[in-house]
Amino acid sequence: MFRRKIRRFIVAPGFFDRYWFTRKLKPWLGHPALWAINRRSVAGAVAAGLFCGLIPGPFQLFGTLIWVSVVRVNLPLAYAVTLYTNPLTIVPLYLFALAYGHFILGSTGAHSLPPVPHWNWHAWGESLGQFTDWLLNLGPALAVGLPATMLTFSVVGYCLVRLFWNVAVRLAVLRRKKRATPRVQHG
Repeated sequence: MFRRKIRRFIVAPGFFDRYWFTRKLKPWLGHPALWAINRRSVAGAVAAGLFCGLIPGPFQLFGTLIWVSVVRVNLPLAYAVTLYTNPLTIVPLYLFALAYGHFILGSTGAHSLPPVPHWNWHAWGESLGQFTDWLLNLGPALAVGLPATMLTFSVVGYCLVRLFWNVAVRLAVLRRKKRATPRVQHG
């Protein structure tokens, strides 16, 4: 099973006691639940990663660390899931969040994405003002849509992991039962 294959990459319980520089991290990162691979921990880590992945800038990992520390779910998996946002996916995800915000506010047909202003390097002060105005025009829909998208992704991810985990466990039980039943040979 997947858990057996990945166990060799997970931090052992005595790891934080082994080295002087890791002993200082033990109160925060030494909890066994942060490294556990079970249904609750994996689903919670996916939810944390999906939620915190849309946090702007470098604050994703800090937000993930706070979530994981409070809820006590798998830390490495939560960090890995935040990687769904990258330079190629962040713009489409934010455009989706903007459209979702327009949908929630009830203004789906009334607003379209205003064109991005052209940046003039010779008059960067004026260009900065135009860009700021452009961002402020996105404000209400993005301010509502981004947290709603984060919450939606998180809840859907959590539920899907729990569902797939349950299906995998049931299939494994059925396979085990099938192997355990004696076969009767007809003579």
